[in-house]
Amino acid sequence: MRDHDAQPVGGLARRLAHILTARGIDPAAKLTDAAEPIPALQAAEARIPARYQAAVADHPAVAAWVCEVAQAGRPGPKGAPGIAQGRSLLIVGTTGTGKTHQAYGAVRSLLLAGVRLRWKAITAADLYAELRPRPGHDGERELMDLARCPLLIIDDLGAAKGSEWTEEITMRLINRRYNEMLPTLVTTNLGMADLRAHIGDRVASRLTEMTDKVILDGPDRRRAIAAQRRSPAATTAPRTRTEPAAPAAATAVSAARHLSR
Repeated sequence: MRDHDAQPVGGLARRLAHILTARGIDPAAKLTDAAEPIPALQAAEARIPARYQAAVADHPAVAAWVCEVAQAGRPGPKGAPGIAQGRSLLIVGTTGTGKTHQAYGAVRSLLLAGVRLRWKAITAADLYAELRPRPGHDGERELMDLARCPLLIIDDLGAAKGSEWTEEITMRLINRRYNEMLPTLVTTNLGMADLRAHIGDRVASRLTEMTDKVILDGPDRRRAIAAQRRSPAATTAPRTRTEPAAPAAATAVSAARHLSR
C-alpha cells in the first residue's frame, strides 16, 4: 500500500504529470472547455446522496487516481473509455475530514472525464444489513453483484459492529475484487492497526497491497459548520457564500479528458 498524506502530491500525480508532458499536455492547465450537460453525470446524481451531488475530488492524490483510471480505460462504443482494472484507494481520516466527499467526488470526476462507468456505493453497515440472511432474499446474488461491479465505494469500513459473519462477508467481497483487480474506494476512520483488528488479517493484508492510502487530516468540518451557524455574526450579518477554487480537481478532469480522446 502506497501512502499519500494530506499535502504531498505523491507518486501517482508525478507519474500522471510525466505522461501528460510526454504527450505535449500541460499538466497544470486549467479546464477551459465549455460546460455541457453530461447525461451519465445527470443520471449518477440521481443516485448520489443530495449532500454530495456537487462533491469535488480536490485532494491531489484522489485527483491523480481519477486521471490514472481514466487513462487506463479500454475504448468502448463511440470511443468512450470504460473503467478497467487498476489500483484502489483507502481514504483514511477522522470523523468529518471529507472522506465520503472525496469518494463521491472521484465518481463525478470520472463521469466528467467521459468514462463509461457502472458503479455502486454502500456503507459497511448497510452492506451487512442488506446481505444478512432472511427469507425471500438472495444475499449471495447481491454479494456477487457488488463483487463484480467495475467501481465500488465501501464507506465507513470498520464502523459497523463486527462478528465472524461480517468478517467472512468482508473477506469474500474484498478477495473477489482483489483477485480481479477491480478499483475500489474504501473510506475508514480507523488506523490500520485498529482496522486489522476489526476486519481480520486476511482482509487487511489484501487492502494493504491493492490500495494507495490517502490520509485526510484537519478538524471536523461538520462541527466547524455548525459552530459557524451558531455564531452571533452568522445570525446578524447577511450570509454570502463563495466557493474556493479546486485547481487539482480541474486539472484532473482536464487531463482525463485529454487522455480519453
